[in-house]
Amino acid sequence: MKLLLLLLPIFLFASKPNLLLLKVYTDQNITGWVMSEKLDGIRAYWDGKQLLTRSGKVIHAPSWFIKDYPPFAIDGELWSKRGDFEFISSTVRDKRPSSDWKKIKHYIFDVPNAKGNLFERLAKIKSYEGEVIKIITQLPIRSKDDLKRFLDEVEQNGGEGVVVRVPNTPYIGKRTSKALKVKRFHDTECEIVGYTEGKGKFRGKVGAIECQLKDGTRFKIGSGLSNAFREHPPKIGTIITFKYKEFTKKGKPRFPVFLRVRDNI
Repeated sequence: MKLLLLLLPIFLFASKPNLLLLKVYTDQNITGWVMSEKLDGIRAYWDGKQLLTRSGKVIHAPSWFIKDYPPFAIDGELWSKRGDFEFISSTVRDKRPSSDWKKIKHYIFDVPNAKGNLFERLAKIKSYEGEVIKIITQLPIRSKDDLKRFLDEVEQNGGEGVVVRVPNTPYIGKRTSKALKVKRFHDTECEIVGYTEGKGKFRGKVGAIECQLKDGTRFKIGSGLSNAFREHPPKIGTIITFKYKEFTKKGKPRFPVFLRVRDNI
């Protein structure tokens, strides 16, 4: 009985899945690759029985959402629309799923255990595509100009960036140079160490975030903050993700823009 009690907690958690992770595009030759928009949502891996986050935590999706899922693994992103990360995150992390799930779809970019190239693997999920499951369109890249035009279109419409991949490879369950993220801005994390009060229309609200990088460098972020964030900011010590153009000689990020509170699900 004592042994059973010791083993019981193990079954309350799923094992962490081995997922495809992206490296960064640095002007490699990507002719013959494919590209798709990088969706700013929550990574969701279906193991054939349940939805899991990249860390292996169970996502409590409503039963109607997953009732027509396949009996095999699929990998993708829970997403609603551009610039909607906070809504997606709060909806997905809720252990009691709400009606807000009706606004979310599962956009699939691979079928991990299927054989063949990327297009052959995605073909296996085609019959399951419907109101919930959507297959992310993979566009061919004939030259770097194709990538540039597509990235321009995505960013002009509020998208985060682009993913480029080698289509004639199996699913790779780790970080790989065969799949790259393409952005004009870099992004990283910092810790909130304080706030400054806003002026004018932001009087009485947050004007800027005071942040600290891992190396101790401090700076402020005033761009990218929603009204909801300015009125109800997260507590000091919260880790956030922001984007920036480059670092100055003093180690501070140039043109920092708040993206999101780091999600630990």
